[in-house]
Amino acid sequence: MPLPRGLVKDVDLRVDGSDGALQTDVLDRWSDGSARWALVSLRVNQDDATPSGVALAVAEATKASQRPSLIRRDGLRVLVDTGRLQLTLGTGGRWPVLAASIDGREVCDIASSGLLLTAAGGAEIPVSVDRVWVERAGPSHALIRASGQHMDAGRALAYVEWQITVYAGLPVMQVAITLRNPRKAEHPGGHWELGDSGSLLLEDVTFALRLPARDRVSAAACSADAGEDLAGVALPFALYQESSGGERWQGTNHVNRDGRVPQTIRGYRRSDGITGLRATPLLHLQTSAGAITLATRQFWQNCPKQLAIDAEGVSYSLWPREYPDGHELQGGEQRTHVFALAFGDDGITDVALDWWRSPLVPVIDPAWTAATGAIAQLLPEARDPHAAYIALVRQAIEGADTFAHKRERVDEYGWRHFGDIYGDHEAVRHQGPEPLVSHYNNQYDPVFGFAVQFLRSGDPRWWPHCDALASHVVDVDIYHTTEDKAAYNNGLFWHTVHYIDAGKATHRTYPKAAGSHGGGPASEQNYTTGLMTHWFLTGNPLSRETAIALGQFVIDIDDGTKTPFKWLDGGHTGLATASASEFYHGPGRGSGNSLNALIDAHRLSGDARFLEKADQVIRRAVHPRQDIAALNLPDIERKWFYTMFLQSLGKYLDYRAELGRLDAAYAYARETLLHFARWMAEHEYPYLEKPEVLEFPTETWPAQDIRKSEVFMYAALHASGAERERFFERADFFFRYSVDTLTADRRKSLARPVILLLAHGWRHAWALANRDASAPVPSVTPATWPPHEVFVPQKARAMKRAKMITGAVATATLAGAVALLTSIVW
Repeated sequence: MPLPRGLVKDVDLRVDGSDGALQTDVLDRWSDGSARWALVSLRVNQDDATPSGVALAVAEATKASQRPSLIRRDGLRVLVDTGRLQLTLGTGGRWPVLAASIDGREVCDIASSGLLLTAAGGAEIPVSVDRVWVERAGPSHALIRASGQHMDAGRALAYVEWQITVYAGLPVMQVAITLRNPRKAEHPGGHWELGDSGSLLLEDVTFALRLPARDRVSAAACSADAGEDLAGVALPFALYQESSGGERWQGTNHVNRDGRVPQTIRGYRRSDGITGLRATPLLHLQTSAGAITLATRQFWQNCPKQLAIDAEGVSYSLWPREYPDGHELQGGEQRTHVFALAFGDDGITDVALDWWRSPLVPVIDPAWTAATGAIAQLLPEARDPHAAYIALVRQAIEGADTFAHKRERVDEYGWRHFGDIYGDHEAVRHQGPEPLVSHYNNQYDPVFGFAVQFLRSGDPRWWPHCDALASHVVDVDIYHTTEDKAAYNNGLFWHTVHYIDAGKATHRTYPKAAGSHGGGPASEQNYTTGLMTHWFLTGNPLSRETAIALGQFVIDIDDGTKTPFKWLDGGHTGLATASASEFYHGPGRGSGNSLNALIDAHRLSGDARFLEKADQVIRRAVHPRQDIAALNLPDIERKWFYTMFLQSLGKYLDYRAELGRLDAAYAYARETLLHFARWMAEHEYPYLEKPEVLEFPTETWPAQDIRKSEVFMYAALHASGAERERFFERADFFFRYSVDTLTADRRKSLARPVILLLAHGWRHAWALANRDASAPVPSVTPATWPPHEVFVPQKARAMKRAKMITGAVATATLAGAVALLTSIVW
């Protein structure tokens, strides 16, 4: 939701990194007034060394208000003029660019340029652009999007989306290509493995930029990695990266549909015989019309890849035919590939686009970020007195067992894997020659954890983890289809099933293995806040759209008209609020994550449906006068996650207060939070104090105790007097217990406990520094609350109705038979 301009202020910008440029789209994105993260202006800290590219970017942003938009329309076409590069974009081609010129001279042959998809077996999959739209049109940068799909018998078999970003004063375009298999997977038995009949098997996917007939490549050069000088190469030339080049480049993480690891080359090889381990190449070609440069980013991390030059132009193989296997895109799976093109000298670095390969990370002053209130209860790390908490969190980026180390352990690289976190906590009891492969996906929202630690510390090391995981989640972990059942469509896959190797299931939770029960996406693992924050920080529309879609997922899975039971009962299914059992609809993981997703979707879209559904989820799960004893919350293994719901309830109250909606719904949620906090103050204890009731009394339990601290903190904001102090005392107790216990645990660096503390626990420092803070009171408080109705899921209601109908039909049939017999006797 946009905020008034009066609420945003200037900000100091600190630049970290090697010589390069701060991209002007970042500046413009932050200064366009959108959402809570809008910045009116930026000041570069003059005490810092300011690379020439940064100076250029800041100058461009300063002059932005004096320039017209880079975009204008001509009917159905979009015309772009950066001052150096002119583009015409529209439909009908193999990419959205219909013309590209520098100073009026065409720089490529449009008819032979674009994206070519080849299926296994060699057949072309033609995909032409059928829609073009302008996502953003500012004076310093513009983003144009386009899409197209290949149809077969009325069914989409391949979907391609383009993002073209251009910059004022630069002859540069950034290109992002997303290729999706929109079909559903068959997932027999609830198991999701490679080789599924819904998969799309590709031989090659290549983007080619071909030169006009009058132009030919006269010279070519390659820089294999950022900072490496350009060196001339003979034509034709290719650099092919087959594997990550890491120690476990042939590890079982890379098994294909046949259960074998196909790659045979460690790292990369070039057509001139040079080999190496890890490349982020840039190709430069000289033509009679000028120079063209193609630069890549995270090339080796997203292998296999290939860059090539011949006399007619340059090509980038996103999935190269040189790989010794087909490329399988699972049903509902997609991947986004990003590269940049420069036509001539970009005027930023000596080697055009060298800055783009390893961009600088702009860091906002944490004190300013905290002062905006953009993230509630945020205190800069520098003011956090809890050194032990900071040390636990920083295990992700410092020490001998960082997340980068974990990634190397199973070679969490390749286009499908890069960005994900290795779930090493699942392998503690594993025995065997190969490490157990477990993917953590976005469990407990590490995307948000990375982002919030980046913002509160100003440490740029957090950002690559946030950005890479967000991209992975959006592309690979989401089930991008509308062909399956509503309970699965567009949902988020969970982490790999506990203590089982991912095998051929990759990131889809349920391999066909002993102990894997089968299933699919569900409300219990629906995490959105990291994706929302990623969009606020980057403007990447895929992150925003995915977060909103996950809010819509909550509504869709609860819609009884989308299930086979609709003929008997079209009411709510209960899938939005079920936790651990289809019959438990109290405070839990499902209801908590659904509530959180709905809040985020409303913030991002302003669509009233999301907030209305959030109100409904709350009323279904909890009540201000609920009989808490009847919920059996001390059954820890099955009910511990009620604290997740209460955390979301605290966030809901913050959000309604921000919106100024202190109405009856606010009063209902507030009274409910206080009701549960009072019960917790009397009954809750650290989980490991009673290890006998736990199936596995591991290091994860004290990490989960941190949630109790946050619930008490939220409750204290709504309490007063002695009760308020009691809640603060309990918040402090559970925070310190969690941190102290983990600090002493030899397994404290495992992924799960670190991730839990990344996303939770940082609010405690704010609570200590703001003991007098309080939340607003409701403007309306009903004298009484309507009684709490126990929710019955659609399936149970439908089965009951079916029995009633069956009974009625049987009775009628019997009565008819008696009448018939009677008539015969007469």
